[in-house]
Amino acid sequence: MKKFVVRSLLILVVLVVLAVLATHLFLGTVIKSGIETVGPKITKTDVKLNSVNLSLLSGSGKIKGFVLGNPQGFKTPAAISVGIANLTIEPRSLLDDKVVIHDITVDGPEITFETDLTTVNLKKLLSNIEESTGGKSTSPDTNQPAPAKQSDAGAGKKLEVDNFLIKNAKVHVSVNAPLVGQQTANVSIPEIHLTNMGTNAEGITAAELSRQVLAAIVEKSAQEAEKVSADMAKGGKFFGKEPSAIVSQTNSLQSAASKALDLFNKKK
Repeated sequence: MKKFVVRSLLILVVLVVLAVLATHLFLGTVIKSGIETVGPKITKTDVKLNSVNLSLLSGSGKIKGFVLGNPQGFKTPAAISVGIANLTIEPRSLLDDKVVIHDITVDGPEITFETDLTTVNLKKLLSNIEESTGGKSTSPDTNQPAPAKQSDAGAGKKLEVDNFLIKNAKVHVSVNAPLVGQQTANVSIPEIHLTNMGTNAEGITAAELSRQVLAAIVEKSAQEAEKVSADMAKGGKFFGKEPSAIVSQTNSLQSAASKALDLFNKKK
């Protein structure tokens, strides 16, 4: 009888371990599939990632190989790529209507700021997301959801994100326009730290979260891109090249610089 009880307990322990492992693997697959399914509906671009690992015991997890594609018409391979993002969630909230994410940290993302001096890829992405959410869907002062049109992109569980940190981001500025040709420069942007998103009872949708994060990325990236382009307006070097190497007429160069600065300063 004693052996039977011991064996039963061992079998039970093994089954529990297998169930936890299966849930761990299955949950990561479900989250990955959800991101790759809902993401394109929100951004109207390709969204890919390699894997998602999440521990139900500790609530810690990793998202690996996230790639956000560019809108149609842009030439660079991707708008944003992330090697690894770390997150911490409240495991019990997975069973609730609102999932509580305590922390998301993105270290060293690669961001591409591409423009032909008439449009910018990141601003087009932001415009796509705002269309998905029905506009600027939260108040910048209260982070409270405003009425928005219901769509597939806004369906599903609501979210709360207490801390969202982006650090060591590299921005690849790419300009491809007749007046200046194909020019590139690499710049860094300051840390982006967003807090208390969706902390009210209703929470926020994945689309609303995406909008707030991308809006912050666009703002910081545009500021750095403007600094690079300011050299044109001063008659200096554009992305490390002398004006004469880019265009023969000084007024054409200044015109291109003016267009760049005006474009970067636009909200959309």
